[in-house]
Amino acid sequence: MTLTDSPLDFFLETREHTENICRPLEIEDYVVQPIVDVSPPKWHLGHTTWFFEEFILKPHASGYKVFDEDFSFVFNSYYETVGKRVIRSDRGNLSRPSVDSVYTYRAYVTGAMKSLFATTQNQELYNLLEIGIHHEKQHQELLLTDIKFILGNNPLLPSYSDNFKEHPPENTAQEWISMEEGIYEIGHNTDAFCYDNELGRHKVYLHPFKISSNLITNLEYIEFIEAGGYQKFDLWHAQGWDWVNQNQISAPLYWHLIDGVWYNYTLNGLKKITPNTPVAHISYFEAFAFAQWKGCRLPTEFEWEASQSFFPWGKRWEWTESAYLPYPNYTKADGALGEYNGKFMVNQKVLRGGSVATPIRHTRPTYRNFFQTDLRWQYTGFRIVK
Repeated sequence: MTLTDSPLDFFLETREHTENICRPLEIEDYVVQPIVDVSPPKWHLGHTTWFFEEFILKPHASGYKVFDEDFSFVFNSYYETVGKRVIRSDRGNLSRPSVDSVYTYRAYVTGAMKSLFATTQNQELYNLLEIGIHHEKQHQELLLTDIKFILGNNPLLPSYSDNFKEHPPENTAQEWISMEEGIYEIGHNTDAFCYDNELGRHKVYLHPFKISSNLITNLEYIEFIEAGGYQKFDLWHAQGWDWVNQNQISAPLYWHLIDGVWYNYTLNGLKKITPNTPVAHISYFEAFAFAQWKGCRLPTEFEWEASQSFFPWGKRWEWTESAYLPYPNYTKADGALGEYNGKFMVNQKVLRGGSVATPIRHTRPTYRNFFQTDLRWQYTGFRIVK
């Protein structure tokens, strides 16, 4: 970010968007945590505020008075360097601080940030601000998907909003895009913002491959279900087969078979499945099994990045076959911000692209998302390779 990019306006726009996401919620929705992977909306509002207070205001704003000394313990996520914190699974057990207190905290910190950046010309601070903005954008996506999980596991299956469109259609015929063998450059290579895990641009050799032009759709996935895909052990990794059986998985997350008709829970409520939209809320295990059933495989993250300019992307986070590992010469930042990515580079798979829940100005061809192989609450989908 440069000073000509109106970074303060970008910050204020981001803060406002986070609160707009929460506007359709009832006050009771702010505290619920159905599973450990889902955080209550109130916690997201507080955590993204604490990030700016901890990493920018406390060390850099002269005379800044912390809003509440206990909030660091409540709203720290995983930063060991910063100190003790509420364990992740207990975030939904906190009725206090109240929702009103958290919004007051947000306003307090946002006001202090406006005062600081109204006068500073320090590029280092602008760089920290940019990280904080994109950190909050990550949590905007998590907010939406966590809200969906909270409401989607309510037996009433209530609607969140009629305005969010999560299932855009695939309007073109599925084709195979041929990629030649050769050496391709991978990794971030512009002055625009990126995370440290995208750095270390390097060359990779790729064998020739063909990648599907579209994401796999609901219709294609229903064919997999009807062909007995969830009952054929030979399509699955051993760990995936255990996951299917132990959790009695028989369809994507949020799918319901009612009188022989498939429905899925959406942020607009329970709706009939639309056949030509990309399947969503798929685990890596399921994506792998479907590809096996088709006699294909998932792309590596390098194949995805090399070919991404030839197909549209951004509707679903796309599972790849790549383990989440550091690029050559990767180095973690000093201090707490060094905990942002590097310490998670184990037992995770890389996802590429972005989703309908990813905020604007927050994705790029080199973005490396990552999740564990069984997780499905994000808008995850996939395309295949042969």
